[in-house]
Amino acid sequence: MPDSDDARGHNLTEGPLLKPLILLSLPIVASQLMQVMYNLADTFWVGRLGQSAVTALSLSLPFVFLMISLGGGLTVAGTVLVSQNTGAGNTEQVRHVAGQTIAFVSLVSVGLAAIGFVLSPYLLPLIGGSADPEAISLAVEYTRVIFVGVVFMFGFFVFQALLRGYGDTMTPMYLMGASVVLNILLDPFLILGFQDNLLFPLADSLPVGVDFTAMQAQLYAATGFEGFGVVGAAVATVFSRGVAAIIGLGLLFSGRLGITISLSDLWLDPETVRKIVEIGTPTAAEQGANSLAYTVMTSLAALVSGPAVAAYGVGNRINTLVFLPAVGLARGTETAVGQNLGAEETERAKRAVMLSTGIVVAVFGLVSVLVFVFARPLVAVFVPGEPVVIELGTGYFQIIGPTYVFMGLFQVVNAGFRGAGSTRTAMVFSMVSQWGVRIPPTYLLITAFGFAASGVWWGIAFSHIAAALVVGVWYFYGSWTDNVIGEDDDDAPTDAAESDDAPVATEGSDPSTDD
Repeated sequence: MPDSDDARGHNLTEGPLLKPLILLSLPIVASQLMQVMYNLADTFWVGRLGQSAVTALSLSLPFVFLMISLGGGLTVAGTVLVSQNTGAGNTEQVRHVAGQTIAFVSLVSVGLAAIGFVLSPYLLPLIGGSADPEAISLAVEYTRVIFVGVVFMFGFFVFQALLRGYGDTMTPMYLMGASVVLNILLDPFLILGFQDNLLFPLADSLPVGVDFTAMQAQLYAATGFEGFGVVGAAVATVFSRGVAAIIGLGLLFSGRLGITISLSDLWLDPETVRKIVEIGTPTAAEQGANSLAYTVMTSLAALVSGPAVAAYGVGNRINTLVFLPAVGLARGTETAVGQNLGAEETERAKRAVMLSTGIVVAVFGLVSVLVFVFARPLVAVFVPGEPVVIELGTGYFQIIGPTYVFMGLFQVVNAGFRGAGSTRTAMVFSMVSQWGVRIPPTYLLITAFGFAASGVWWGIAFSHIAAALVVGVWYFYGSWTDNVIGEDDDDAPTDAAESDDAPVATEGSDPSTDD
């Protein structure tokens, strides 16, 4: 178990809980902020190409999220098993399950990459609905490049998950930072090339005595490079992720991060793989269902209009920034609950969830006000010169913003269930939040009541409130606090979602925090 004074790992099983929970969560928030910077940088520079390019990103992201979530959910098993074995002091098991998670998830990622590459040209036109053919064509090109590099993405996801379970969130944050900087540097050049690249006129304002506009003309004359457009954003992301994944996994095998993994740990053990699948599959299904729900919601927006899809996509990208405190606290809560249940500190695990909910209420009370007031300028930054999209996006935030507190509560409480290893329970509630109380009401508001784009926004707002109420009831009255480690796999308790008193799943964010 990491010592409480360890510079990397946080021990949340003894002493004050609030401070280490915050210290564990803040780097996750920072890492997620950097993750958002990937998306925002892509959206900003692609936005210079026009509405079709922005719509292409909006269309492609649901499908990409769906395929990545199916395998990425398995990394949660790494977090759960590492955190609970860390809390129990099982050092050898920490090393073993870490190696097994890397090997198994890597194999899964190869299969999903191939499937995604092949299916993109067939499924994206179905998602696109009324979107123009150019946007759909661009979406296919972008998506296929992303799937070529999905193995690198999974590699970094696994690295983050294993270190998070150990209590080290600082190292992944540093690596994410380097990856984001690289992506931001590559984006403008790979997307726009050396013709009409906004970066060069902006650089002219720097007091360095260099005529950057003239430099752009010279570079274009020498190379004729006009950029790769939307595909350039995908290339930049894949390359940046690849660098981070290689460095991160190299650090793990070096033994410098507290978890010492050897090549022998990669040889798959059927029993350990079974446990990874048992814990990770519900989360993979949960995240896959959430991503599919996002795909369906995008299609519902497409029923309204192309500008509605663009507004929905921009809104979701901004939401990923707004949701960062909830995402960070949710991941920190998973680790805190996992370590304490591993150490058989059940009441302390529950207290971690309650501390996180208190922080969420305080933070999102303020965030809701700010987003409501500054809705229009927020949207206008990403789609300048598109008044219809700006108007729709403004309505998006003015309707959804006041419900952010409920969204945050759902995220951290459900994360507590996940950290306990009750991944089936978390899956059920996540599916209810999307497929039960979001998609059906949204469809009715659009088709039966003629709400148009605002029907999508009101459907999301309603789902935030309803989902938070459901998980709150289960937190107080459900059985979710057994851990999932034991002397052998036969001793692992049955997940609460399979018991007779489990909640009835009437239906199934991103991962997902995305709306």
